Amino acid sequence: MNILHMKYAVEVARLGSLNKAAEALLIAQPNISRSIKELEADLGISIFNRSAKGMELTPEGEEFINYAQSILKQIDEVEMVYKQSSPKKQKFSISVPRACYISDAFAEFSKCLSDTPAEIFYKETNSQRTINNVLNRDYKLGIIRYAENYDKYFKAMLEEKGLSYEMVAEFTYVLIMSRDNPLAKKDEITFDDLVPYIEIAHADPYVPSLPLAKVVKDELPDNIDRRIFIFERASQFDLLSENPDTFMWVSPASQKILDRYGLLQKKCVDNRKVYKDVLIYRDGYKLTTLDKQFITELCESKRKYLK
Repeated sequence: MNILHMKYAVEVARLGSLNKAAEALLIAQPNISRSIKELEADLGISIFNRSAKGMELTPEGEEFINYAQSILKQIDEVEMVYKQSSPKKQKFSISVPRACYISDAFAEFSKCLSDTPAEIFYKETNSQRTINNVLNRDYKLGIIRYAENYDKYFKAMLEEKGLSYEMVAEFTYVLIMSRDNPLAKKDEITFDDLVPYIEIAHADPYVPSLPLAKVVKDELPDNIDRRIFIFERASQFDLLSENPDTFMWVSPASQKILDRYGLLQKKCVDNRKVYKDVLIYRDGYKLTTLDKQFITELCESKRKYLK
């Protein structure tokens, strides 16, 4: 299979036209047409349906183009790594849950970067997507969060999928709310005290091998009638600070963050559920210098905020 022919096919699929692809690639249109016919003959499939509207992908063609785009991306990455004219970049990528102690660790880690060119990727998302990100090699490291009672389900799944895992932290969720929230004046807060208020929720109802309905019931009990689901953390804090009738369950937050948004942190005497944050990466992956620097900052941040 000719890699150049593959590039032509991807460009035709992107633009939907032989003429437009020829213009973009600065190649004569008959040459592209001939190359795609040779590629189809080699593969034994029709990649495109030719019509007056242009070049439309067949079902087999869609599947091939997906593979081709992935292959070409990897080729580009290899070329970038080994081009002598390009300085070698430090690379670090991690997919994590929403947590103040983790974002604080990342901020401190960023101060450790040297003058060497670097590409750093940091993504806050749920556990299921983090696992997929690491399995698909989009991110080298991940941190997943789950309730302690689901430990066996997650460990079995991680081992089955060939992922190594290390405990990062254990903690019980606390409540954060506006300093103007009436609950802020209470010495002790119970589950019943929360009923009249609005919960800002970011539950990730996923546990391997368990029905979604069961996990949702555990993570989002029906004693709260009003919930606002917000994924992005800054928006959560903005809403908490502006609406004194809201509250949110979180891993312990830093005083710096609380002060910035005019919030306070309270324990709930009824809440005894323990959560775990677990570092994951593919079996056989060797931690880089940057990985180790981040883990060092993560441990330091954990000691400060998760006492």
